[in-house]
Amino acid sequence: MNTLFSPVNVGPYSISHRVVLAPLTRMRAEAGAVPGALMAEYYAQRASEGGLLIGEATIAAPGGNGYLGAPGLYDDSQIAGWKAVTDAVHAKGATIFAQIYHAGRQSHVDLQPDGDVPVGPSEIVHNGAAYTAAGWVATTPNRALTIDEIHGLTDSFRAAAVRARAAGFDGVELHAANGYLFDQFLQDGSNTRTDLYGGSFENRARFLIETTRAVIDVWGSDRVAVRLAPSGEFGGMHDSDPVGLFTYVVSELDTLGLAYLHIIEPRVVGNSINEKRDQNPVASQTLRAVFHGTIIAAGGFKRADAIAAVEAGHADLIAFGRDFLANPDLPERLRHNLPLNPYDRDTFYGGTEVGYVDYPFYSGQAASRDAVAA
Repeated sequence: MNTLFSPVNVGPYSISHRVVLAPLTRMRAEAGAVPGALMAEYYAQRASEGGLLIGEATIAAPGGNGYLGAPGLYDDSQIAGWKAVTDAVHAKGATIFAQIYHAGRQSHVDLQPDGDVPVGPSEIVHNGAAYTAAGWVATTPNRALTIDEIHGLTDSFRAAAVRARAAGFDGVELHAANGYLFDQFLQDGSNTRTDLYGGSFENRARFLIETTRAVIDVWGSDRVAVRLAPSGEFGGMHDSDPVGLFTYVVSELDTLGLAYLHIIEPRVVGNSINEKRDQNPVASQTLRAVFHGTIIAAGGFKRADAIAAVEAGHADLIAFGRDFLANPDLPERLRHNLPLNPYDRDTFYGGTEVGYVDYPFYSGQAASRDAVAA
């Protein structure tokens, strides 16, 4: 039987356990969206022999940012900083994928080159937030992309994938979840286009599929992955037929031979967990029927339900977010059922080393009087 602590293959890589660092927006990059020494320390702390890490949402095009302090791969100047990160992770014997994204309409003019208007598939008013020098602010109304601009963004993702290779990553994950640009194209609540990139499932999935193929041209299919949030509501996302849509999208991705499919479970709402939310069926357990490769599931898992999900075959690996940011040695804590450090939500986004690289490793006693059981 497969267990959370048994080995598994992810693409060409042998992974020794199934506890994955989820991609977590922490907003600690330096000027120019360049990763610094603090980021290298953060990822190295969470790397374990044979483990798998997924890097945080990394900007693929100059106009693609939604959060001040997010790192990029849209310029060659950002390669060296990421190389220090991947070198530190590889020195611990771990594998790391880059996650590349475009915020689309989830942005603000203050984050755009020359104060341009953010872009999206369609001009639709929504409730969203971006992070600027003024803090969390309402997103700026966007304009609709032209077809030529869509093709240009596919080229930007291809170029970012090339830089990811130069930076020493082991693969690339396309972030098509959480209300960002790919997700905006997929769902009809944000895409009302009437051209080749709107309307039918096939048309709305076209941008994602074309870009995935472009990145595969750089990396090969078994080093490319896609993240989806079939039930996600972050950024005002919704669709009239999510089951039909995401079953179609995943069936198309299944033909590409990806390294893995990364699925966010329905109970995730933004960066919070709603255990009482109706668990509609568009999740890893359902999509397993149409995706025959490796599946990573994410979304508020604790030790017991992570073990159960893997043993039931609903997912092959489990990505942990909040518990992993607060417990750099999370795989060993879960393996031995040790107490966990509590996380500090106030330090999730931006700031210094506090709440970033100062969480303690397990030392034989609970790390604080507030430590909670796994």
